[in-house]
Amino acid sequence: MIWTTRAVCAVALVLGLAGQPAAAADCEDRSFGGRSYTICEVDATREEIRLFLKDETGKLLGQFFAVDAGLKAQGQRLGFAMNAGMYHEDRSPVGHYRENGTELMRVIPNAGPGNFGMLPNGVFCVRAGRADVIETRRFLREAPDCVQATQSGPMLVIDGALHPRFLRDSDSRFLRNGVATSADGGRAVFVISNERVTFYEMASFVRDALKLPQALYFDGNVSRLYAPGLGRADAGFLLGPIVGVVETAD
Repeated sequence: MIWTTRAVCAVALVLGLAGQPAAAADCEDRSFGGRSYTICEVDATREEIRLFLKDETGKLLGQFFAVDAGLKAQGQRLGFAMNAGMYHEDRSPVGHYRENGTELMRVIPNAGPGNFGMLPNGVFCVRAGRADVIETRRFLREAPDCVQATQSGPMLVIDGALHPRFLRDSDSRFLRNGVATSADGGRAVFVISNERVTFYEMASFVRDALKLPQALYFDGNVSRLYAPGLGRADAGFLLGPIVGVVETAD
């Protein structure tokens, strides 16, 4: 059974999110163009943004609670999280994936079927003190030394412009999520729609409401969010890559 991003209340109660301190990410609901979104803004200069796929034994994590449980064993906790890129049936990343400095999947530079191959696509790259969405061809030219990286596609916003293939009158609507970053790499804003939206609508929200110049689509329909500050913990089938903010547990 696939849960929508609205199907969260029962899980939130089970996890006892209401009793947790405010998360590192600043999450809030926003409306734009008659559509509802939730955004979680992270200060990349101070917060620890990490990617998660498997535990130390090689077992797929796949769920927010599994990531959080592993962190708690180390005196930490998951402050915020969402799914972070497309994956195969075995949950392995479709594109470039780097976790804690180790590359698990190479960069895929060529066009291909589906949303991932709708060029330009891009890479979300986390380095010391900054996080950036970088278009894939530029990423290959510059070869940034990412500690964490996940490739997905398509780009939503490229240098302040919407992806050229997005149509204003498209009827393709899904629950969607992605990430946008500022030019200086200090702000990373994670976005998830609370209803079915088009690429054009979501990209316009990032560009015109959030005023951010670069944004990358993570996925659609499978989109899920963990935001303790909102009492929200979406659940369902196992995910592939997960991105989150790690903070010290009290």
